[in-house]
Formats: sequence, structure tokens, C-alpha cells
Amino acid sequence: MQIDQLPVFFEHLNEQLAEAPDEVRRLFHGRGRHWSGLEQLTCDWLQGQLIVNLFKAVSEPFLDTLKTGLMDLSTSALWQRKQGRSIVLQHRYTDGAPSEVLVGELDSRPVVIESGLKFQLDIGRNQNFGLFLDMRLGRDWVKQNAHQANVLNLFAYTCGFSVAAIAGGADSVVNVDMAKSSLSKGRENHKLNGHNINQVRFFAHDIFKSWGKIKKAGQYDLIIIDPPSFQKGSFALTKDYQKILRRLPDLLADGGQVLACVNSPVVNCDFLIDGMKEEAPTLQYVERLDNPPEFPDTDEQAALKCLVFKKA
Repeated sequence: MQIDQLPVFFEHLNEQLAEAPDEVRRLFHGRGRHWSGLEQLTCDWLQGQLIVNLFKAVSEPFLDTLKTGLMDLSTSALWQRKQGRSIVLQHRYTDGAPSEVLVGELDSRPVVIESGLKFQLDIGRNQNFGLFLDMRLGRDWVKQNAHQANVLNLFAYTCGFSVAAIAGGADSVVNVDMAKSSLSKGRENHKLNGHNINQVRFFAHDIFKSWGKIKKAGQYDLIIIDPPSFQKGSFALTKDYQKILRRLPDLLADGGQVLACVNSPVVNCDFLIDGMKEEAPTLQYVERLDNPPEFPDTDEQAALKCLVFKKA
């Protein structure tokens, strides 16, 4: 990380904050290596709270300059106009990802809006706050393609796709994730949006041990697969993704769609396209969804990949 590049960071931050809608947004994405010397820095706007993440330890001069610039932002006319309340610096490279409140008071459980939908976040105690912002256009796509559909949401986390599906008119959604706590947050997200919880089921199970129960709730018109790249003891991307793909022909209704996602730089789109040809040849590749423009990446194959497939 290069201290002489911090003026670039603050210039871009001010531009994006000025243009940001009254919704949750990534304002600066260094992780895509688009900004030389700032690769380990990100910044998110949570409708009044600015969350700055460092993914690698930096020098004291860099840290001091970063903090000074953020403090200056908090006294600006722009900050007042956007009704800024707090600035938090999270050290993601350290165990527990400790947070440092630089300005104001942290609201650790804010409700934010994305594409008109409400989501409850949890800031400061975990590395991730409950909504992956780079998946915004994926959730929008699900909302647009879920009308009257029976939906399966694998690796559901806090059920962002499920919320989008019900908002888009889905008849039902089955969410599967090993973490009961994440599914509980997903249930609350549905309630925030006034959804009928009777349309939504939450399976706190290991996917690979639950195919019978998952199949029984089908067939599905739309299946979403958004796994972690690696989860100790439960999922390894290059070893386990194919096990899911081979189940799709039995789970998916004729004419049904699959949104298959992978967010790892170690594989490209061919990993999913070739894997689907081998494991589920009745499913045809349709398109790759765009990533949000606020997530620039020097290598589009290293960035988030969301691919649509359809069963003939």
C-alpha cells in the first residue's frame, strides 16, 4: 500500500459519495487491483455510516494519513449533505477483524436499503456484515426472474436472494445453509420487508447430507448456487462444486433456470461452463451477469462470476 496514492482514494471517495443514491453502496473497491497502491483498501456507504476496510497491515504514516483524511471528510459540507453519522475503520487482517470508530457512534445493527429492499446488517463483530454488495445485480436478476417460481437457494447465508425472490413474486423459496444464525437473520430480513414467512422455508443442514429433503421440496423453477470458496470441513470449491452441479437435472423443472456463482480468482467462467457440460449436460449456458460498476477489476475472470443456465 502506497501513502502517495491516498489522495486518489479520497478524490474517488468524495466523487462516489456525492453521487451515491440513498442506498447501501461500495464507494471504493481496491481489491479489484484497479487502483495501484490501494489494493488492500475498500470503503462502503451504509446510508450514514462509512465503513473503511484494511485487508493488510500498513505503515503508521499511511494509517495516520488515512485517519486524518477521514476526519477531514467528516467536517465537510458533503458529509453534512449526505447526513453522515459515523466512520469506522475495520482491520480485516487481524483476528476478529477489530473495528475502530473514528467519528460518531457505531450503529452496529443498521437496516439498509438495496434496490428498494430492506436488510439488517451486523457491523463490527464479524468480517462480513451480512450482505455481499458485489452481488447486487445478481439479486436484481433473481427478483426479475422469480415470478410464480419455486426457488431453491443453496448456501443461503442471510437469505438475500430469497428476499429478492419473494419480492419478485416467487411462490416459495427453500433456503439451505449450515449456519442457523445466518438463516435466523434471513428470516428477519423477510419480516423487515413484510413478506409472508409461510412461503419461505429454512433448512439448517449440510447440503451434501440433505439431498433427499431438498429434492422432496422440489422441483424447482429457479436454483441459486452461491457457495464460499472454502469453508473448513464443509466445502472446497474445486472439489465440491461438481457434486452440486450433477444434482441439478433431478432438481430443476423443464425450462427452469440456474444462477451459478463463484467468487474466487483461482477459477474462471470455464470452471462453471465446462463443469455444467460434464455434470448436467441438459442445462445450457445462457449468459454471464454484469458485476456492479462500483466493483472494477483489472481481470474480469478473477472477479465475481454469476452465470445463468437453463434446462431445455
